[in-house]
Amino acid sequence: MNKKGYILAINPGSTSTKLALFKEQEVVAQANLSHSSEEIKKFEKIYDQKDMRTEVILQWLKEQKLEPNELDAVVGRGGLLRPMPGGTYSVTQKMLEDLKTGYQGEHASNLGGIIAHEIALKADIPAYIVDPVAVDEFEPEARISGLPELPRRSLVHALNIKAVTRRVCSKRELEFDKSSFVVAHLGGGISIAPMRNGRIIDVNNANEEGPFSPERSGGLPAGDMVKLAYSGKHSYKELKKKMVGQGGLVGYLGTNDGREVDSRIDAGDEKAELILKAMAYQISKEIGAMAAVLSGKVDAVILTGGLAHNKRLTTWILEQVSFIAPVEIVPGEDEMLALAEGALRVVKGEEAPKIYELEV
Repeated sequence: MNKKGYILAINPGSTSTKLALFKEQEVVAQANLSHSSEEIKKFEKIYDQKDMRTEVILQWLKEQKLEPNELDAVVGRGGLLRPMPGGTYSVTQKMLEDLKTGYQGEHASNLGGIIAHEIALKADIPAYIVDPVAVDEFEPEARISGLPELPRRSLVHALNIKAVTRRVCSKRELEFDKSSFVVAHLGGGISIAPMRNGRIIDVNNANEEGPFSPERSGGLPAGDMVKLAYSGKHSYKELKKKMVGQGGLVGYLGTNDGREVDSRIDAGDEKAELILKAMAYQISKEIGAMAAVLSGKVDAVILTGGLAHNKRLTTWILEQVSFIAPVEIVPGEDEMLALAEGALRVVKGEEAPKIYELEV
């Protein structure tokens, strides 16, 4: 069959699989296919879900009256691979092995490249991943933590950060690989990254460092944290949960919903206002630190992610960081479009796909 210019984007979550069918950059069909907890429990490992998820995706494609060989390419969410430069990667055998074993951990996103490969194989079309969480473009100095046993690691919302930066470059008529930005991804976790010439040269690990977020504690006083760990009051698992899941807004206000916090402030809740202001303060402080990484040469500060919809929060951040550079607010995180854009650049010949084995 003749190709029709379609790209299928696949983003697996723990209990769902997001799908979007693109023609150029336009969505022509999309779905969020749910998988019941009973169904998921049947599989011992995440990799074992591969065939089940592939079948439901192929069935969805049939419902769109499309066969896999009518697609130009399939692109999946990148998983917890080896540290690697950003970009669009062809799915290769070594990548599949690392996704299967979960090189940096088991996560549903590891299935993205695996399923893309399965579908592409049936149709003799290319399979790609784009800017996975494992993107690592740190400068050597950024890896030094202050304790030799604990090097700093790059785990970052790379997909959205890079996609949004490209869009801002297009808007401002700047070259992606010749410009500098501080990009703040404000979501369930908060990543704040200095971008220089298209590379993420530093970032706070959103699970361990930087500003607190709706559910995460961010950076904590190290000495007090050690005391808490040895107090006998909490197990290792409990402390990890306090840092990721029960920290941030949840810890202080009992909610991870920025809209609820806004409503409380509107109703006169002074504590809610203080905590949200403190979040804006910490975000602004981290943006300032990352501007220093760029020696103050910043073309724009970009605020993105779900919390960038919160005008109260972004206004407070603007008040503190607008002296650094113009501020662009790009709310949300359109991961499906970011995946399609990465694949499209390769399909159109605008860039060559990277090869995992040559980059890691």
